[in-house]
Amino acid sequence: MEKEIRCETFAFHLNLLLEVEEMKRYPFTKLVIEKTLTKKEYKETLQLLEILNERYEEDVANGLIDHSNLMLHFAGMLCYKLPIEEALKALNQQGLYPELVNQLIHLQNK
Repeated sequence: MEKEIRCETFAFHLNLLLEVEEMKRYPFTKLVIEKTLTKKEYKETLQLLEILNERYEEDVANGLIDHSNLMLHFAGMLCYKLPIEEALKALNQQGLYPELVNQLIHLQNK
């Protein structure tokens, strides 16, 4: 019973922290917490972004202008807990992988 009370208290404190004004500067981090991603899911998401960013930079360097395959990869491999549109918006607002994210947002809006 005490463990349950501690979990409820922790969840309450976490929700309070998410409402702190400072969290507005970290919308992707807030989304990760709200959607209860595990450490593994979070790391996999960051790895996905790193891989896609490297691929995007290579494609641009090679003069490729169609990046739709990156959007397919992103949508297919993104953690199921993260809604695609919400994740892209939060990544953009937090300034993570700005060129890649802007391209993915553009592709999503087509």
